[in-house]
Amino acid sequence: MKILLTTVALSILPIAASAQDMPKFMKDVAPDASAAPAWQEYMAVMNPNGALDDKTKQLIALGVAAQIPCQYCIYAHTLAAKHAGATDAQIKEAIASAALVREWSTMLNGNMSDFADFKKQVNAAYGVSQ
Repeated sequence: MKILLTTVALSILPIAASAQDMPKFMKDVAPDASAAPAWQEYMAVMNPNGALDDKTKQLIALGVAAQIPCQYCIYAHTLAAKHAGATDAQIKEAIASAALVREWSTMLNGNMSDFADFKKQVNAAYGVSQ
């Protein structure tokens, strides 16, 4: 759990940092052998030059953080999203979107809805032939 918290909380740090700039809290909680690889993975995935821009990545991460829930992650990804230009309205919408997904996951799973039937309905809604 500490490694998960450490990895997701890293978003408060500027992406421009290098591998030598691993945050102290990560070194403090991660096993020596896994700290550097975790930092490298974080830097690779959260790279703002990837397929998703930094703001989008941070809003996704914030939505996930709210659902885990993880206070460290929520704090870090909220700051990072704002740093990347997210507005308060975008932050609220990202969290609401995550909550909606969680709600319907609970409803569908709890009622043991037929997955094949669900897929047919979603495909039809998006005009996907089966």
